[in-house]
Amino acid sequence: MRRRTLLAGAAGSLIAGGVTPAFASGRRVLHVRPGDSVQAAVNAVDGPGRTIVVHPGTYREVVQVPAEKAELTIRGATRDPRDAVIVHDNANGTQKPDGSGTYGTAGSATFTSAAPGLTVRDLTLANDWLRADHPDITGTQAVASYTYGDRTHFDNVRLLAHQDTLFVETTALTTFDRQYFHRCYIEGDVDFVFGRATAVFEDCHFHTLARDVDFTPKGMVFAPSTARANPYGILAVRSRVTSAAEDGAYKLARPWVPSYETTAWPSLVVRDTRIGPGIDAAAPYTNMRETHPWQTMRFREFRNSGPGAAITVPANRPQLACEEAGSHTKRTYLGDWRPHA
Repeated sequence: MRRRTLLAGAAGSLIAGGVTPAFASGRRVLHVRPGDSVQAAVNAVDGPGRTIVVHPGTYREVVQVPAEKAELTIRGATRDPRDAVIVHDNANGTQKPDGSGTYGTAGSATFTSAAPGLTVRDLTLANDWLRADHPDITGTQAVASYTYGDRTHFDNVRLLAHQDTLFVETTALTTFDRQYFHRCYIEGDVDFVFGRATAVFEDCHFHTLARDVDFTPKGMVFAPSTARANPYGILAVRSRVTSAAEDGAYKLARPWVPSYETTAWPSLVVRDTRIGPGIDAAAPYTNMRETHPWQTMRFREFRNSGPGAAITVPANRPQLACEEAGSHTKRTYLGDWRPHA
């Protein structure tokens, strides 16, 4: 019950998300207040460059931003992301109400966006589905945010779930959509930052949860599935990794080679980041499938610190050379898009 208690106490009263506010056509700024629906505001957006301001409260609903809602900003009304919470509780194995099957991993997301130029800031996106409440469901992936539009920018956003918290994807196998996460807090347990986007995390905080299981590893922070043709995958820079679990219980990453894209060549660079003792320093990487060993992937580190970054077995911690590090920066990954300017 930990997650539901946290969200209920985060901000105001619980909002069902079923009320549709009236929005005048052509408004550039739409306000969502307790009793309103965030999705209704998204539906009312009628042009590029609009802003939706979400006022303090907990909005229990699924929000989907289609591709035609370009250059949209969704932000909390205050600078504290705990004040405005968008949350729902679907999982991969949750049955759809119409009986057509289960939601699947992507379909479980509380927040989904295909829109290019999306900005989300100063709020919380969460999926509070809990394994303990549903022992009959084996598809336990429950996504908080699923984004696959180019130039997606999250700033000061909390992303809360357990398995598969943040799905950073692309619009097609052949596109290299860019995403930038700044000052975000992301927590989970299994593969909780995953996907094939070119995704930069700067000044972010990754937190692994306590997990009541009798095996290790209890989970992994990253699971990139970068396309082979893409020179840049996931980059974490000037960030930190902490844990609520015991020392060494988690891995930093494992490669994801999807069955629908067996040519994927996962790429992850973690640099200038403090890694706490929750990460297994001697063996920070593991395999998702033995046919795709992590040693053959593009996994590198550079100038990390903390007990979880200690290089005790050099073969298990491939490092960038100094001359290589210049090619793994937010500017090289994001190209001509400068959300950090």
